[in-house]
Amino acid sequence: NPDIILMDEPFSSVDEQTRELLQEQLLELWGATKKTILFITHSIDEAVYMADRVVVMGARPGRIVEEIKVDLARPRSAGVRADPRFGKIRGYAWEILKKAMREAAELNAAT
Repeated sequence: NPDIILMDEPFSSVDEQTRELLQEQLLELWGATKKTILFITHSIDEAVYMADRVVVMGARPGRIVEEIKVDLARPRSAGVRADPRFGKIRGYAWEILKKAMREAAELNAAT
C-alpha cells in the first residue's frame, strides 16, 4: 500500500483500445485512493487526459522545461478529449515540447 505510485510508460506496449481502458481504470483507482501517481509517458494526449499537472521535459541535459496545470473537471471520461480546453492544453504542451526539441538539436549541433 505505497503512498506514491511510480509508473514509467505502463501502457506503451498495448493497443489503443486497451490503453484507453487501462487509462480509465487507473483514473478510477486514483479517484478511490487519492494516491499520488507519477506517470511517465511520451503521449501528450495521455498526459493531458490523465494528469492534473503535466511536466514537460527537455533532453540533453534532461530538465524540466515547463509545468502545465490541467484544469479539466474530474471525474474524466474519454469524452473530455472533445472539450476545446483539452485541445488547447494539448496544443500548448506540444508547442513547448517542439521548442525544447529544437533547442536540444541546436545545442547538439553546436557541440
